[in-house]
Amino acid sequence: MEASSDDEKRPMVDLVKDKNGTDQVLLQNPKGASVKISLHGGQVLSWKTERGDELLFTSAKANSKPPHPVRGGIPICFPQFGTRGSLEQHGFARNKMWLVEKDPPALPSFDSTGKAYVDLVLKSSDEDTTRIWPHCFEFHLRVSLGLDGNLTLISRVRNINSKPFSFSIAYHTYFSISDISEVRVEGLETLDYLDNMLDKERFTEQGDALTFESEIDRVYLNSKDVVAVFDHERKRTFLIEKEGLPDVVVWNPWDKKAKALPDLADEEYKQMLCVDGAAIEKPITLKPGEEWTGKLSLSLVLST
Repeated sequence: MEASSDDEKRPMVDLVKDKNGTDQVLLQNPKGASVKISLHGGQVLSWKTERGDELLFTSAKANSKPPHPVRGGIPICFPQFGTRGSLEQHGFARNKMWLVEKDPPALPSFDSTGKAYVDLVLKSSDEDTTRIWPHCFEFHLRVSLGLDGNLTLISRVRNINSKPFSFSIAYHTYFSISDISEVRVEGLETLDYLDNMLDKERFTEQGDALTFESEIDRVYLNSKDVVAVFDHERKRTFLIEKEGLPDVVVWNPWDKKAKALPDLADEEYKQMLCVDGAAIEKPITLKPGEEWTGKLSLSLVLST
């Protein structure tokens, strides 16, 4: 017999399909907050509060039919970020079909109390992958939604090859915001950054919070473990906590670039800001049998 009180409701994990027939996983916590993940790309597409407020941006023009990556949510850039290498932009992980992992490797530090979570896995088992990136790996991804509504992604990449390999990774998180002119980012002050608009030239950020008046595409290096995105108009703050992810990408295309992107409406750049936990400047190298773990936790703080 199902209990009706919020305290006694259980976290829920459901397998659903989108309009194109692509498998998705829906996580719900006992209070009604939810997260939706597509098996195409292992991509988080939605993160909603218990009141139903969507916290992640997805373009109204996004193409959700595989093999196209969806413009929005949290695509995983692996094993390459941007065009820093010989692979397609942002690597292949966001374009591959992931599998729900029934018996994942143990994660002793994970406390499952009150959490709805799912384990996904991507393996180097198809010829297309090994042809473009000739390394044997397993990428285990746990996506969890806490009782407090926090969203956590834990990635474990294992080298099952007989030779070392290196990779970069970024959780390319599209936050839904009121207006780009009303937002500031704290936690990146005085850091060095690589400006992708100026051929990755290195600069040093000033001592003020980051605000936005034009296109931005930067990789901040060796950042603090917590970065905050303040949305003044909506009176809410996103807290980005990270482990094993020393860098932070900040991206907004602004008006001219937005008009050139076929899967982004002309004015939508005002409602989105990408702030990514990442490991880019110094790629991660794994020897045979070694495993890397990275963790991204997103939380929402409301102000009165």
